[in-house]
Amino acid sequence: MREEIIAHGHENITAKHRTTLQVTKDKEITLRGDCIIGVSADKSLRDLDPKFKEKLKIGKEVRVSLILPDYGWKIEFKAFGSPKLILNHETDTVIRKSDFICGKTLLIRSEKSAIDLDREFVNLLKDRKTTIILRLQI
Repeated sequence: MREEIIAHGHENITAKHRTTLQVTKDKEITLRGDCIIGVSADKSLRDLDPKFKEKLKIGKEVRVSLILPDYGWKIEFKAFGSPKLILNHETDTVIRKSDFICGKTLLIRSEKSAIDLDREFVNLLKDRKTTIILRLQI
């Protein structure tokens, strides 16, 4: 089963957070949002398919792909769902290296966070015209 969230770049994206990465429906961010890798997302956790949410709550491995379709970039890694996931935040979608769960949490025990992304990839995300696809495969 697959789900995708489409977001866009922003000049304030730094992707320096050591334990999380995030996409948001918010259109504007500050430099303090150092986990954010995409803005103006077309979905949040609340908008995900209910059947997909059920699968996430089984706690199995999820294959994550971060895709920049206009540049041929794809970064892939693994993370996990959890029976404790809430999946109800209206704007933010967060993937975490830790086991911490709140309403913003999509996945836990991730192999990557924002700081782990290739800096060339991150530099492309500083342009509002850049599209990023967060693809999730269970």
